Amino acid sequence: MNASSLPTDEFAALDATAQAALVRTGKVSALELVDAAIARIEHGNSTLNAVIHQRFEQARAEAKGALPDGIFRGVPFLLKDLDGFSAGDPYHAGNRALAEASYVAPADSHLTHKFRQAGLIILGRTNTPEFGLMPTTEPLAKGPTRNPWNLNHSTGGSSGGSAASVAAGFVPMAHAGDGGGSIRIPAASCGLVGLKPTRGRHSLGPEAGEAWGGLVARMALTRTVRDCATVLQAIQGAMPGDPYTAPPPLQPYPDELLSPGRRLRIGFTTTSGDPSCTTAPECAFAVTETARHLQLLGHQVEEARPAVWKSAAFFESALSHFMVAYGVWTAAELDRVSAMIGRPLTEADVEPGTWLIAEPGRSATGLAYLAAIEHFQSGSREMAKFWSVEGFDLLLTPTVPEPPPPLGQFHDANNALAGLIRSSQIIPFVAPFNITGQPAISLPLHISDTGLPIGVQLVAASYREDLLLRTAAELEQAMPWPTAPVVQRTRA
Repeated sequence: MNASSLPTDEFAALDATAQAALVRTGKVSALELVDAAIARIEHGNSTLNAVIHQRFEQARAEAKGALPDGIFRGVPFLLKDLDGFSAGDPYHAGNRALAEASYVAPADSHLTHKFRQAGLIILGRTNTPEFGLMPTTEPLAKGPTRNPWNLNHSTGGSSGGSAASVAAGFVPMAHAGDGGGSIRIPAASCGLVGLKPTRGRHSLGPEAGEAWGGLVARMALTRTVRDCATVLQAIQGAMPGDPYTAPPPLQPYPDELLSPGRRLRIGFTTTSGDPSCTTAPECAFAVTETARHLQLLGHQVEEARPAVWKSAAFFESALSHFMVAYGVWTAAELDRVSAMIGRPLTEADVEPGTWLIAEPGRSATGLAYLAAIEHFQSGSREMAKFWSVEGFDLLLTPTVPEPPPPLGQFHDANNALAGLIRSSQIIPFVAPFNITGQPAISLPLHISDTGLPIGVQLVAASYREDLLLRTAAELEQAMPWPTAPVVQRTRA
């Protein structure tokens, strides 16, 4: 099949599995898919500011060559400009000092290598907030990424450039990472599927054994559950030298979608552990409506939430400990970047909010950091009781307690602290499961009255991505989600 028999803009409406099938059956070539994706990026990126580094000619050359015979052979893909290297390509992490130094990655990360072995062709890298610290993608170094559903609203962060690229149909899926909601928040903001895997499900090497004390996981944002399951299968598994690993799945993740499986006990709540957080009515409705559909599907559904979320004192203590650890991790990241560019970073090299986070981290004691980690682990044991003692299989919550906010709310030139406070209002349902290491998925199951996507989150016990994916596939059939208007137009 040539471009005249299948219009190039029709590729935008196909998921990665469907695009790979076209290549596998010889109906299109990898180069046709790559050229079509490049054309879409060139047409729409000036509006969205999602793709900030291009490697189009390298991608075309790779598409013409011998690609690995992976499950996604020939499918165009984008990497987030954070959370991993691709050899010889820029790595700027939303930071102007790295950009001014023209830093390029020395080698592929293990994750990048696995993406390539799956047959994906990397077209470039996507925008991210500086060092992934904010739940919106508005770095001062590269400017804001705009939401394809409404250009005046945030894409979420920190994987917002990837989310906008997938929602706009530039590529069918794109790399993402999650240290406090950075896969799930953009998924909710842009109407996508976003899975944060179990801690240790994949390698963070060779540049790191773990990141942020084990809070960080990496994956991809997709439009369909089958793509999510398939890419998880492609990247899962330990690499030599990893400090720990999750046990392998009982069967390949895509196979979990082939049968409905047993009926589950599912708790749902619209109340987070943050006593100052109020869930918007539209986000609460998304949860209760999803709970109703799950009940219609035969699951046992009841209103319930983890007991540890009911303690305001525990939340306040957790917040205090988190700020210690957050500061230490950020200060360590600035030291790492200093080594990458060959000089110390100064306050002028980073955003005011970044410096504000890092400075207390430099003065934190080892004992204070260890106390924070021990508090996280204590909270994780308490959270696990919802599954191990109370007997729930899944927890259903909002992903974010409000619809995607307008751009411009997270940077205040005169008050860096205001942006951090605003950020804290976005993460109360997602960040706890970075601390516990449990898998969690955001699904785009609702649209606000103003036409913005709203996500709901399902959380499982550690290592039970199979339950998340199987239930997500059921909901995908029962509550089909729309795509962003820019993708819908490609079908006309």
